[in-house]
Amino acid sequence: MARFKVGVQLHPQATTVEQLRSAWNAADALEVDSIWLWDHFYPLYGDPDAAHFEAYTLLAAMAADTRHAQLGALVTSNSYRNPSLLADMSRTIDHVSDGRFVLGIGSGWFDRDYREYGYEFGTAPSRLRDLRRDLPIIMDRLSRLEPPPRGRLPILIGGSGEKVTLRLVAEYADAWNTFGPPENFAQKNRVLDDWCARLDRRPSQIERTVAINPTEVDTWPAYLDAGADHLIVMVGPPFDLAPVEQLLRAARD
Repeated sequence: MARFKVGVQLHPQATTVEQLRSAWNAADALEVDSIWLWDHFYPLYGDPDAAHFEAYTLLAAMAADTRHAQLGALVTSNSYRNPSLLADMSRTIDHVSDGRFVLGIGSGWFDRDYREYGYEFGTAPSRLRDLRRDLPIIMDRLSRLEPPPRGRLPILIGGSGEKVTLRLVAEYADAWNTFGPPENFAQKNRVLDDWCARLDRRPSQIERTVAINPTEVDTWPAYLDAGADHLIVMVGPPFDLAPVEQLLRAARD
């Protein structure tokens, strides 16, 4: 079976910066293919008032600390930053990391972030319209920054909406992320392939990534059969990387 990529998403909640740095340095030492955070302002589970840290500040520190893995947010909320500023931040982190940054982006969904920080929540369709509007702005700004990114800065789009999100993936993305189970991933993968055919995009140009729970690592063959290229294990504190190591062994056999 073909080798696949292995990544880890570290949840920046109910933890400390020191623990996060230890976790991403340990993951990088394992030579995972990618390390991700999420882009939220409050915990997504457990104590809603637990400690929490902002993604892009952490990503800059991760870029300086690590040497091997690609890194990014899985995924950035398009609503939280001006698109030209987001492009500039991404380019800057890309330079700090020597060209390892991936701009993971989606339309946003966590209403508490919006309420507490004063962003307009709107509706799911309005947030998707904003993402459609902003993706070309981001790409244009990336093309005009001086200096430019170190190489081709990949754009990953997260989501599974079949009418809009997967079309945006086919139009703009270098990679796509969604969730399982494998049969769900397979169905969404087929829809993305259909959009690629309609928009004259080669499906092989888009890396297929899937975020999985640590309890799912034994199901990796089913995800590969469903079309995944890159499996990303979602890990919360205390950041036990044993499931990631298990998946790495499978990927390298």
